[in-house]
Amino acid sequence: MRSRSQRSTKLRPSITAILFLAFIITTFVLLFRKSSLKPSSQFNLGRPPLKDLHNSVKLQPLVESINGTDLIWQVPESPKAAIFIAHGCNGRAANFWDRSPECPNCVGLPEERLIVLQALERKFAVLTVSSLGKCWSFGKEKDSVRWIVKWWIEKHRLEKLPVVALGASSGGYFVSALAGEMKFSGIVIMIAEGVFDRMPVSPGYPPTMFVHMPKDRVRMNLIGKYMEDLRKKGVQVSEVRCLEFPLTPSLLFDRIPGLDESLSVKLFELFREKGFINEEGYMIKDGRATGWKQALKERDASMVKFELLDHIQEELNLAFAYHEMTSLQADGMFNWFESHMT
Repeated sequence: MRSRSQRSTKLRPSITAILFLAFIITTFVLLFRKSSLKPSSQFNLGRPPLKDLHNSVKLQPLVESINGTDLIWQVPESPKAAIFIAHGCNGRAANFWDRSPECPNCVGLPEERLIVLQALERKFAVLTVSSLGKCWSFGKEKDSVRWIVKWWIEKHRLEKLPVVALGASSGGYFVSALAGEMKFSGIVIMIAEGVFDRMPVSPGYPPTMFVHMPKDRVRMNLIGKYMEDLRKKGVQVSEVRCLEFPLTPSLLFDRIPGLDESLSVKLFELFREKGFINEEGYMIKDGRATGWKQALKERDASMVKFELLDHIQEELNLAFAYHEMTSLQADGMFNWFESHMT
């Protein structure tokens, strides 16, 4: 017969294994609860899907100027739709395309270029136009752009295809006004509420999706009001709310071509050291209100190429989620367009 001490020794590994399993389960539950309490972007921010996209689609734009207005476009093989994209204040058509022999002055801001890449992957012919001034105006410029879009569609024999539009910030206001005078299958108004308080809306107004950031509560409330007004007039509306997400050591590397992983890690460590992000990686302030450029200058300004500063700024703004163009919701936007194309 075994002694009590022998039986205890025999059972000890099993008890240890059970306790270890219980610890793992408890830790997982606590982590899940913690993550569920904090708003997240709910989108895959990693390199693999972006890398796959870059491999499947190439940016090969054509550049032209008409009466002082810059146009940059690309028409994929066998297009199924066309999209006009309007930038925000201080933006330009060159922001949507990578620098190349075809477009030596292009900038390729991360969110803009990803929207174009995903549009091309979906077989949308893409037209981007630069505003004449800092922001879009609503008089002669609106008439000029309407003519340009029509001319471009006819030039590339796209007349039989659905045409949609997307505008961010000032471009969102512009697209909302343009949609009252052009036949779009659908529009996306990003980080803007539109100009629906200044224009009549007919029942033929196109289906409208608002992509916005709830941290801007004033704009969110106006969007809610306009959505209700549009519904009453028979317009189909939808809404996507963009939430903040945490920085990670590799995030800037994942989203900005030309920025290597070691630099991404160094920048993350600098942001954490200076208190620009909290313990979970969330931005304390909007990127534009964060002194990261000065901190970088004091540390080593040569760490980052000058032409990448705006790219980094855009991603910091996006992570804070108050007012910035975003490609994270591109699937939802293009699904919306496709669901209304006839």
